[in-house]
Amino acid sequence: MNFSTSVNDVQISTEYTEVLLCNHDGIAIGTKDKLQAHLDGDLHIAFSVQIVRPARHHQSGVELLLQRRALGKYHSEGLWANTCCSHPLHNESLEEACKRRVREELNIELTSPIQKIAEFTYRAELDNGLVEHEYDHLFVVEQDIPTFAPNHFEVSQMQWLHIDDVALALTQTPEDFSAWFPKVFERVTAYYAPKK
Repeated sequence: MNFSTSVNDVQISTEYTEVLLCNHDGIAIGTKDKLQAHLDGDLHIAFSVQIVRPARHHQSGVELLLQRRALGKYHSEGLWANTCCSHPLHNESLEEACKRRVREELNIELTSPIQKIAEFTYRAELDNGLVEHEYDHLFVVEQDIPTFAPNHFEVSQMQWLHIDDVALALTQTPEDFSAWFPKVFERVTAYYAPKK
């Protein structure tokens, strides 16, 4: 994908060492080293945030704010994904976790409501021997972000893209996207589908 971008370097590293393991109902049952959990394929709690704004240029529908994961990330480096995806800390609410990681990764303060639209589980074998196995809580935030200044340790590019153009890109170049993004996009698309 050939997206334009506006990126300012921010010298902050945000590494956390543990994830919350959970059962198939999404109930936390313990903690584990993040890398080891991804080596072992353990089911753990995650969240995904998709920031959305009304479409521009007289188009109907919505635009999605996508991020391209930084080179050097421990998995899925250089791939496009939803606005933010991460793991909550122990004793941290999911809403607090969303605000924290969007701030840490993107230097964006979420000021609009954080709306939960889905929960789902997925498992994906990644290209570096790691396994992503997550109980994912999906949130949308309807907020315009006019300029970008992401943390370059986390994110290399950001781009607003119309939802129809995202669908086309997923069809034409699926290898450009993270393993979880099609599952996120499917649910976001369903949420914003025209009501009949």
